[in-house]
Amino acid sequence: MNLRTTILIMSGFGVISDSILIAFYPQFFETRYGVTSPVHVGAYIAAISIAVMCMLPVWARVARRIETMHLLFYTQGVAALFCLASIWAPSVESYWLLSLMMFMTKASYLLMFPYLMRLEAPENHSLVIGLLSVVIHIGAIFGAAVGGMALEQYGPSFCIALMAAGDLAQMALCLYLIRSGKVVRVLSREEKTGQAPVPRRSPQALSALLKLCLLMFLFDFSAYLVRPFFTLYWEARTGLHEPLLTGLVFAIPGIVALLALLLKHLLAQPPRWVDHTLFNLLLGASGLALQASESLELIIIGRCLYGWALYQVIVKLEVTLFKVSTPDAYARDFGVTNFFQNLGVLLSSFGAGFLVNLVGIPLTFVIAAAGLLLTAIIDRGWFGVDCRHAAQGELCHAN
Repeated sequence: MNLRTTILIMSGFGVISDSILIAFYPQFFETRYGVTSPVHVGAYIAAISIAVMCMLPVWARVARRIETMHLLFYTQGVAALFCLASIWAPSVESYWLLSLMMFMTKASYLLMFPYLMRLEAPENHSLVIGLLSVVIHIGAIFGAAVGGMALEQYGPSFCIALMAAGDLAQMALCLYLIRSGKVVRVLSREEKTGQAPVPRRSPQALSALLKLCLLMFLFDFSAYLVRPFFTLYWEARTGLHEPLLTGLVFAIPGIVALLALLLKHLLAQPPRWVDHTLFNLLLGASGLALQASESLELIIIGRCLYGWALYQVIVKLEVTLFKVSTPDAYARDFGVTNFFQNLGVLLSSFGAGFLVNLVGIPLTFVIAAAGLLLTAIIDRGWFGVDCRHAAQGELCHAN
């Protein structure tokens, strides 16, 4: 396996590990600790986001001294140990402590993304991000399906063990890359000794980065507002309490993302609307609104529209980051944007519990749709994602 393929596989293991319980934390906490509060579930998922958003910039700073793959070998091993220890956590408080320590350590695996992009030519960025996005969605599909089945058949402890296995698999692949000599070293001698100056941003680049961060924050807040409680919503609407089926419905956006990638490669020149940011944000808002319906058919259609929009907008925003950044600052700027993305997920996860209690899940879908519309308005009037991907010389309505 070459370096790109190995990193894609490592990303897949990381996502699978994260996805095993993400759709089933309400059931997990009820089964294991008897906790049924939706606010508690929202707070826990929010705490995960805090752990990642605070630690990724730290790991990005450490990666300026230690080669990324060598760093990941140790951090993923430690994450696996914390994960395994949480199997025997006797109380919900001790589980919080051990699992959050695991997520804080595990956050370092996100450095694979800017590391890979630093090695790829700019013209390949869209392809690589598309592949990574599909790997993430497939991992979410597999993780959600396996997590639902494992929770039903073998219980919460087995699910935690599966999460630890994902971390150990990443550790093993890091060792393979290091031992086989396939790791590409990107640090200079000055960087390793801390003598290299930190890359500075121009005022224009800083302004573009901060505007992009705002868009990512709003998009992630809106797109993931209903995620913590979708499985409960689906089961309440259908009356079907089958975790495997629920996990597959939860993962419909990932299936649609895979189809979107295949369509993009089958069409030599895809229509402009396929990845047009405004169109996809409006499509995503429609998909979220449809999921508030009482019709099961409309919920599934809405899930498909939402999945298409989610994939297209995520890829477009991520590629935009590497258009406004520079290779030597990729890891640092990725840490900045990831902070705002996780802040959006944090507030959406934390706020979801209160919104569900206050207005119910259907209206929460409507609020999420309104958030995507706001994202479209701000992009259209203030930033212009599509303009930054247009051919040089074309006029842009926003700077």
